[in-house]
Amino acid sequence: MAELPIAELPPACCSGRFTISTLLGTEEGGRGPYAPTESSGCDSAQPTQLSGSTLCTRTFGYNTVDVVPAYEHYANSKGVGDARKGRPSLADLHSILKSDPGRPCAPVPDPQRSNGLTEAGPEEASAEPGTDPALEPVRFGWVKGVMIRCMLNIWGVILYLRLPWITAQAGIALTWLIILMSVTVTTITGLSISAISTNGKVKSGGTYFLISRSLGPELGGSIGLIFAFANAVAVAMHTVGFAETVRDLLQEHNSLIVDPTNDIRIIGVVTVTVLLGISLAGMEWEAKAQILFFLVILVSFINYLVGTVIPATAEKQAKGFFSYRADIFAQNFVPNWRGPEGSFFSLFSIFFPSATGILAGANISGDLKDPAVAIPKGTLMAIFWTTMSYLVLSATIGACVVRDASGSLNDSMALGSPGCEGLACAFGWNFTACAQRQSCRYGLSNYYQSMSMVSGFGPLITAGIFGATLSSALACLVSAPKVFQCLCRDQLYPLIGFFGKGYGRNSEPIRGYMLTYIIAVGFILIAELNAIAPIISNFFLCSYALINFSCFHASITNSPGWRPSFRYYSKWAALFGAAISVVIMFLLTWWAALIAFGIVIFLLGYVLYKKPDVNWGSSMQASSYNMALNYSVGLSEVDEHIKNYRPQCLVLTGPPNFRPALVDFVGTFTKNLSLMLCGNVLIAPRKQKMPDSWLTADGHTKWLMKRKIKAFYTDVVAENLRSGVQMLIQAAGLGKMRPNILVLGYKRNWRTASPQSLEDYVGILHDAFDFKYGVCLMRMKEGLNVSQVLQAHINPTFEAAENGTRGRAAPSTVDPTTLACEQQASTIFQSEQGKKTIDIYWLFDDGGLTLLIPYLMGRKKRWGKCKIRVFVGGQIHRMDEERKVIVSLLSKFRLGFHEVHILPDINQKPQPEHIKRFDDLIAPFRLNDGFKDEAIVNEMRQGCPWKISDEEVDKNRVKSLRQVRLNEILLDYSRDAALIAITPPVGRKGCPSSLYMAWLETLSQDLRPPVILIRGNQENVLTFYCQ
Repeated sequence: MAELPIAELPPACCSGRFTISTLLGTEEGGRGPYAPTESSGCDSAQPTQLSGSTLCTRTFGYNTVDVVPAYEHYANSKGVGDARKGRPSLADLHSILKSDPGRPCAPVPDPQRSNGLTEAGPEEASAEPGTDPALEPVRFGWVKGVMIRCMLNIWGVILYLRLPWITAQAGIALTWLIILMSVTVTTITGLSISAISTNGKVKSGGTYFLISRSLGPELGGSIGLIFAFANAVAVAMHTVGFAETVRDLLQEHNSLIVDPTNDIRIIGVVTVTVLLGISLAGMEWEAKAQILFFLVILVSFINYLVGTVIPATAEKQAKGFFSYRADIFAQNFVPNWRGPEGSFFSLFSIFFPSATGILAGANISGDLKDPAVAIPKGTLMAIFWTTMSYLVLSATIGACVVRDASGSLNDSMALGSPGCEGLACAFGWNFTACAQRQSCRYGLSNYYQSMSMVSGFGPLITAGIFGATLSSALACLVSAPKVFQCLCRDQLYPLIGFFGKGYGRNSEPIRGYMLTYIIAVGFILIAELNAIAPIISNFFLCSYALINFSCFHASITNSPGWRPSFRYYSKWAALFGAAISVVIMFLLTWWAALIAFGIVIFLLGYVLYKKPDVNWGSSMQASSYNMALNYSVGLSEVDEHIKNYRPQCLVLTGPPNFRPALVDFVGTFTKNLSLMLCGNVLIAPRKQKMPDSWLTADGHTKWLMKRKIKAFYTDVVAENLRSGVQMLIQAAGLGKMRPNILVLGYKRNWRTASPQSLEDYVGILHDAFDFKYGVCLMRMKEGLNVSQVLQAHINPTFEAAENGTRGRAAPSTVDPTTLACEQQASTIFQSEQGKKTIDIYWLFDDGGLTLLIPYLMGRKKRWGKCKIRVFVGGQIHRMDEERKVIVSLLSKFRLGFHEVHILPDINQKPQPEHIKRFDDLIAPFRLNDGFKDEAIVNEMRQGCPWKISDEEVDKNRVKSLRQVRLNEILLDYSRDAALIAITPPVGRKGCPSSLYMAWLETLSQDLRPPVILIRGNQENVLTFYCQ
């Protein structure tokens, strides 16, 4: 019996702390490079002398091949079963240990300095001696890297120019409600970001990295692309906001460069070019610029707060500022809706973009010292302090400034003068005329620059506006390339890999910077971003919704891998945050929301179609497992019914790529319908080391997926073919999803194969019937095994079973990539069959399986044009009656079979030359015992049970002649059919295997189309009842 080859152990590797060299022999009788004494069958607590050029392993004073826990053993780990750094394999620990006492042990490192519990992996290790530490990447903490960056991105021109106006419209109370509602969404999103970013090591890529590694490449890729584009366009938006402010200042002083529109373009292009220069100078310079902007904004806030307590001058009073007054606060506490935008949700949609920007810190995750600490702490602190600034600003300005003021010093009056209406009358000002005509130029409701007017020094507010716009533009200019670079490196979309290259110690995406710059300049030159701005806001809200959904989905799947160190989140709050983000998208601009969803769905569909070869352990994978588990368990609680019968097939393919026709045949009628399981028996002695079957299975599964066959692959190791198939028959499947049909190829070489393999083959058919399986044999004129065509080694089990030759065993492992890239062999089941026929010979009632499988084949597109014909046996004087009975039965089954043929000549004697051919077929297997008694026959057949006695030939003569006659009928009626399905005879136990194979050979020989020998387990698979 051919054995599986012995897989070589991996080469020795050493982590610098422990020896992971191969200290073992590769076989029980072999001598490895390091050989202890023969009695050393296992590790010993006593120190032993083990040879080797590397260090002897040592943990806590205990000499063993085992190692203590260490960071590097888990770093860069990927899929289950991947090799780890420095950890011995299970074979290293499990095999018999051999050592050589002749060599001394090498020095052992200090266990106190080498305890394996390091805090940094290889990628974070400090520079080697002699290298310049200044070349290390620049990394930021939570304050400089996240909090300040997020606060700058959250603050914007709305804070300075629209929040006072919103306060006048909605009142202080509802303004606070608008602020808190907006902050609720961002806070929930911040908590979700915190949970996701603390569930493992976060690398560069920011929002895209978080979503893609949580939800998978489909949603992550689509959001990553539109989020990077949104940030690039946001650079133009913030830059145009800055350019418009500068243009307005130039207009006030009559100093326009060209004209109002072109001035915006000129100033915008110059500004974004300067910002690009800051970004290209490196993250360190960009961070310094952000700190400068932050200080400018803080000074502008302080300037404003100081201005609110300075006594109001007459000029400021004319514009509606009277310092803190309780009655002003009381009047501004309630809403006063005005104009077309005078509604709660309109104001909410105006304010909400000023609460966004919380992803600025996460977007540079690759430049943070510890993203798992910096992102949660910095993001939540930024949300808190910006929220406080919004609340304080709305409350203070609402307590100082009236809603309407004329700005004219002539409107002052004596207290108590008649004809004055409004709150300003109590302060000696009469704004009644302009308030009634709604022509007041000043006051909270009319003057957007109220903060500048209230402040101690107006130009500082202008400087704050500059700082807010430029800092937001700079943050977006950095975020877009960082996110896009990670997306390019993952290669989810074509033609973008060029932009994934990084430069310098921080791997700066210079190509991405230039692309962002070009996009920003393009939109700046448009100089009109009112149409694109709502789409940008919706892109950001899409990101919020998916981040929240990622947190919810990861939590609800109960994956053991979901273990965020940040605990202050709720999966239901995250789900609420995702839902409310979608609602806000439609509240802001419904058409922009539809466009955003359309783009996301298009990009999602592309990734689903391409199926990129990535595996990030996403929650979608965990969800798929949960759904499969729950449905499988639920299926076990459902009683079986004939109407729900499905042909679930265990296909003995060996390596599936060696029998593609068998795979394609079963895959045709099981696709999207029922279970298909490809089984492979690996023959090996019981004590031989097992191969890496997971790698082999992975390769065959990828081959099946490439061929678009929806099937599972499994293999077993057994001492012979029959015992291996018995294992598969008994153990394959899960719950109600268990095979009920055994499908295998016809054994063409049964006459020349070893007698034991013949016994095993027929014994497998007996075993299938014993376990209540249906049996399906497939025979093709050209055979099924294409391994020689592929010039590949094949499994020795099926080599012996089909080809009858002996050879070396197949390699124990298959390279999955090589196997998946292998050229696919074409088979008849992949081609269009046209208007041929599928002929069913339903000779014996097996429960209907012989009818069901061809019916399922006929439902497929490639076989749909074929006409199905049913042939049954009958008597010549009752042909019409018997045909009506079968047609009536088939109509009740609703199979759509209308062409029924009765075979009246089925019992005629076959032609003599065909009878002689059958006799010649069995002649080599006859005992020629001369009809001796049973005891003598059994003695003669001792050791060769496949031999046929003369009595058995005579007793089964009628059955044998029936197979010869059936073959003549098949040749007459079905020579040109596309497929023949026939009910084969059942060989009783005790029937010689050679006689049974002679029946099958005679029945199916000389036929051009594929022949399917189908035999059910005598239980109904068809019913004409509806309950």
